[in-house]
Formats: sequence, C-alpha cells, structure tokens
Amino acid sequence: MVGTGYVGLTVGACFADLGHEVTCLDIDEAKIESLRAGRVPIYEPGLETLIDRGVRAGRLRFSTDYDEAVPGREFIFIAVDTPTGAAGEASLAGVDAAVSTLAPLMTAGATIVTKSTVPLGTGDLISRILREHGADDFPVVSNPEFQREGSAIQDFLKPDRVVIGSGDEAAARRVAELYRTFDCPIIITDLRTAEMIKYASNAFLATRISFINEMGAICEALGADVEVVGRGMELDRRVGRGYLNAGIGWGGSCFPKDVRALEHMALVHGCHPQLLRAVMEINRDARHSAVRKLRDGLDDLRGRTVAVLGLSFKPNTDDVRDAPAVDIIHLLTGEGAEVRAYDPVAGPRAQEELGDRMTLTASPLEAAQGADAVLITTEWNEFRELDWAAMRAAMRGNVLVDGRNMHDPARMAQLGFAYYAMGRSPRASAHETMAPVAGGA
Repeated sequence: MVGTGYVGLTVGACFADLGHEVTCLDIDEAKIESLRAGRVPIYEPGLETLIDRGVRAGRLRFSTDYDEAVPGREFIFIAVDTPTGAAGEASLAGVDAAVSTLAPLMTAGATIVTKSTVPLGTGDLISRILREHGADDFPVVSNPEFQREGSAIQDFLKPDRVVIGSGDEAAARRVAELYRTFDCPIIITDLRTAEMIKYASNAFLATRISFINEMGAICEALGADVEVVGRGMELDRRVGRGYLNAGIGWGGSCFPKDVRALEHMALVHGCHPQLLRAVMEINRDARHSAVRKLRDGLDDLRGRTVAVLGLSFKPNTDDVRDAPAVDIIHLLTGEGAEVRAYDPVAGPRAQEELGDRMTLTASPLEAAQGADAVLITTEWNEFRELDWAAMRAAMRGNVLVDGRNMHDPARMAQLGFAYYAMGRSPRASAHETMAPVAGGA
C-alpha cells in the first residue's frame, strides 16, 4: 500500500484484517516511526484497534524502504495524495514519483492498482510510465474507494459496490478476488469508466447537498421549513434518502477537490460544466449565510465574541481540510470578531490551520463563557446533548446560529436564545405528521 494517508492507512488495515499480508509504504519517516510505535496519525473510529490487531498478527507492517517492500508483492495499491493545483486540477506528481520508483522493483505477477481518486486517464499514464522504465508486462487496474470519513472501516467491509476497471480482464478479476467474500455488486469495466464513477458519485452527492441548501434559502425567504421539505422529498423513492439536510455546506478532502477536478477536466476537453460551477457557488454561499445570520443577530461583528462549536468538516473525524468552520472563522475575524472554538478531536489540527485567529477551549461551556453568540458548525452528537440552559447562562448575548439544524427552534427560544437555523423560517410550523392520515386520498 503506497501512501499512508487516510485512504492507504484505512484500506491497508482492513485488508490485513481480512487475512492478507500488507505492507504500508511511505516516504515520510516520522509517520512510519509513529505507526510502528502504535500512534495513529489520524482520527477514525475503530482504526487504532484494527491496526493493532493487524500488527500483532504479523499481517500488517510499515516501511519506508521500497527495495524491501515491493519485490514479491502480488498487488501494489497506489494511495498517494493528489492535491488540487492552481487551476483546480488534481496533481499527479505523487503518482508519477511513486510509479517511477516502483517500476524497477516489481516482480513477475504484480498488478498495480490505483485506490485514490485520480483524474480520467491516470491508468493510461501509469502504463506509459511503466513502459518508460521497461516494465511493460504489468497490468494497471483502477479500484476507487468509496469510504466516508468517520465510517471508513464499515464502508470498506460492507460496501454498496466495488468498482474495478482495467484493459486487462484477467487482472481485473484477480483484484475482484480480493473482495470475493463481500456481499455487494462488483462492477468490472474499463479504466476510464471506473475512474469516472468515483468523480460522478462525489459530484452528485455534493450536488444533492447544494440543492437542499438552495432550497433552504428559498424556504427561509418564503416561510417554509426545509427540514420537513427534505424529509418529504426523501420518502419519494425516485429521490431517495441521504444528503438532503440543509446546513452550511460540504467540505473535507473529497467533495471540494473532486468537484473542482471534474470541472477542470470538463473545461480542458471542451465541455461547459455549469451545474458543477453552481454546486460550488451554492456551497460557498452557505458558509457566508451563517456569517450573515450572526451579523443580523449582533448588528455588527466588530468587537463581538463568537463561540464556534465544531472545527472538523463532519463529525467522527479530525479532518479540517476545506471545513466550513475554517472559512467561517476567517470571515468572522476579518470583520473584527473574536473567536473562541471547541471541537472534541479536531482542535489541534484546526489550531495549526488558523493560528491566532481563534482561541481553542477545552469545552463548549468554556467557549460560550462571555460570548455574544454561539455558532454550531459540525453536528457532533455532543452538541445535541449539551446543557443549553447552562450555555445560555454563561453567555453575554443570546444569539445561537445552528448551522446544522440540530435543535428544535421552539425549545431554543424557550431557553432564551435568539435562534437562527438554516432554511427554517420563523413563520413555518415546527410540527409534522409522518403517519398516514385516516381517510386520505
């Protein structure tokens, strides 16, 4: 497994747990030493236990030595980072470097498998790099991952589908054998189609979120409740469930990077990706909407203290890449506000990203102490169960902006908050009836 980032580490640990012999390879010596010492560099529920079990069983190893790790391996998974370039493209410098190093060391029977999200044509590029190094006989397979941060292990072990693409059908079927015990459809197709399935899936999920956020803005203006609208939509089988919760938008390491990369690929090849552009624009607007609500509630942000609850882009992870909270904190401090923030696990990473733009606190109550407003940016379960009466008593002001629509507006109002939700007009009824009504048509 070349690369011990989020994808490489979780996939490697899962394969080891399935009984395979796995070596996780990385050029970052400090990271490898940390993993050998039992310190996991990312927060993912269950991952530390899985890694410990694999290491104890002798099936999971960590190395920086290509010469030691590559020869004799049947499958070599590429899971290096593909960061966003200046024009929105996904950079393949890491893939190029990894394959160039691997090529002279691979032995007969090996198959290269791309696991990270890579642009269409990357499989062909890898084949070309192999040929340039005299390694013509090694097949290349695309096997994109569909793991959500916070539930990556479950998503790997019980996937909705496994996608495998290659111009070499025998190689594709060898990779499919790694998943033979999984109870899910296995799609075998060509390289570019497999690469596109991952981009299309992420772009569609991002589109659903941006769609419901746009509906939320309209609901708020016209006196409807987007929470009930979303639930009413999900009951239509043609629409389906999930990703229809209004809020302050999507972030993380996948959706932003992949939507931008897909837009770039479309532009380069003469397409007009106006829907993808709108999806990104709506997502940006959702973050600004939370700041506007704070400004409306406080009249002026200059000199005000805002408590931000949640720094990771979603719960059950410490990933702050493209997190809405990071953008919002920049916006708030840019308008002269002071920010005090809390997150159950992502605080240290956010502090590295934001520096002195925020004061990190040890608890939500400490963040709220003397604050003029509280803003919820991540839907950690901890924030559902807070003593909100104590939070209100600790505050200097009473503004609560619920960027994830976690709370009942009526209850928050009873506690004395000036409560602002996303896409939920004060004029809309907070009640709904989900059971069938007798005598209905």
